[in-house]
Amino acid sequence: MNTEKKKVGIGSVILLFIAILLAILFLYPVLFALISAFKSNGEILKNPVAFPSKFYLQNFIDLFQQSDFATAIRNSLILTIVSEVIIVCIVPMAAYGIERSESKITKIIYTYFLAGMMIPFHLYMFSLFKEMKMFGLFGNMFGPIVSYVAGSIAFGSLLYCSFLKGIPLEIEEAAKIDGCTAFQTFWKVTFPLLGPCTGSMVILNGLGIWNDYLMPYLVLPSGKAKTITVEIASFVGQYSARWDIVFAGTIVSILPALLIFCMFQKYFVKGIMAGAAKG
Repeated sequence: MNTEKKKVGIGSVILLFIAILLAILFLYPVLFALISAFKSNGEILKNPVAFPSKFYLQNFIDLFQQSDFATAIRNSLILTIVSEVIIVCIVPMAAYGIERSESKITKIIYTYFLAGMMIPFHLYMFSLFKEMKMFGLFGNMFGPIVSYVAGSIAFGSLLYCSFLKGIPLEIEEAAKIDGCTAFQTFWKVTFPLLGPCTGSMVILNGLGIWNDYLMPYLVLPSGKAKTITVEIASFVGQYSARWDIVFAGTIVSILPALLIFCMFQKYFVKGIMAGAAKG
């Protein structure tokens, strides 16, 4: 018994040390950006890791005066919110149809979705842009939204199907006996039980869309404000860079993502744990 306690004690200490080390590695870039956001550009170049001698707030003023950052925030919000709403409306129904149907066609569709996760984006990027031009989606907000929704179906179906396996069929059968259609059964009975899974989807896809750089940069029209990440990157040139404005914009972009994560954190943890256990 004493030997087992010693082993458990040593293992817990090692895990705690690893967790602290990983926390430092992940938090240091955020802390560095936060410190640099309140320093002048010259002070950042002189000593990047030093604390600011005084809180320099001109960075945030220059961020909105020297760029159309307000429009970039609006575009990021539109892309994220609209994409998330469509994803939450479509992906759960697709997973529900796959999981509750035992036909070979749905199994083939599910396999097709999972196979899509194995293909990297850069492999089909050029053909995707050509397809967007064919359908008139290139150069406007609809292009990235359609791409985000389509890209979330594979992982979303996997997550929702794993979670749906743990929901008893008797609940849905009772709703059908009461006169509910399949559509009503899903949205009134099954979907409310998918709250943790939906929270996980909202966080994972929301953070990915909010922080995406490549798709808005390539698809949205040039010469106009695009998204937050693209607007921040515009302050880094080939021969000069306004690091003070870059870090100020980084802090502004982190705040909404941090707020969303704090709101859905408990659902995110429940959804990941439940999906792993039930899958």
